[in-house]
Amino acid sequence: MTMPPHRHRSDLAAFADGLASRLPDHWTSTYTRHAAYHDQIATTSKVWDMGAIGYATSNFILGHQAVLGRSDGARLLLFDRPRYPHQFMVGALEPEDAPHDAFHMVAEPNGISVPADPARASAQIVRRLLPRHDAALRQVRRNIAHPIPRRPEPRLITGSVSMAWHPDGTVGAVTGVREATVVLYRAGFQYHPYDRQFLLPAAYGDREQIARIQAVSQRLAGMGVGVTMRPARPTATPPVRPTTLPATAVASPTR
Repeated sequence: MTMPPHRHRSDLAAFADGLASRLPDHWTSTYTRHAAYHDQIATTSKVWDMGAIGYATSNFILGHQAVLGRSDGARLLLFDRPRYPHQFMVGALEPEDAPHDAFHMVAEPNGISVPADPARASAQIVRRLLPRHDAALRQVRRNIAHPIPRRPEPRLITGSVSMAWHPDGTVGAVTGVREATVVLYRAGFQYHPYDRQFLLPAAYGDREQIARIQAVSQRLAGMGVGVTMRPARPTATPPVRPTTLPATAVASPTR
């Protein structure tokens, strides 16, 4: 971990209070000092950011921080911007007690750097950060109230790769064979934690998907790994069968 090259600003607590008083709705601020990197993890592990805020909180010892909290439970993290002594960084924290699945398909409301002037900084937060944050927060709450349906997982068969052709056109695959996952990745499958399976996007189209499935089956056949293909669930439409797969695979996709 890296310490910022400048001394920690002594006015972070006052700056946070100034921001809280200028932001719309009712905000409060809580200031904390950290003696070591591990002291900040309880807060920084909840950073809702895949950009500069996430990088800074993972790679620098903050030394101190302030958490701004809104009356509805929204939270923002404020800290010194590393290597920029006249700026701060502010980013969202994940809503407390939200289950991991609630963040599926929700874009992180990446934070921003702000000048060391509460009036200018609050204006930038209101214009650039809060709209993204509030939209993401609403989507998380919708996902909690109305969870996004998961694609059903193909039945796992020991020593094999099981595939299913989902009604939305994607092809799902599961396997317990570690070497087979490399073959799936190289064929364009990507693992989706929410669905708990590898998925080959429908955007490839039927013909390209079938070609990639055949290529996977051929490579896995050389490794002694079988492939089965079946519909993810019964449908009223007749099955569409791809061209012949190697003897180790059984293909019966239904679209």
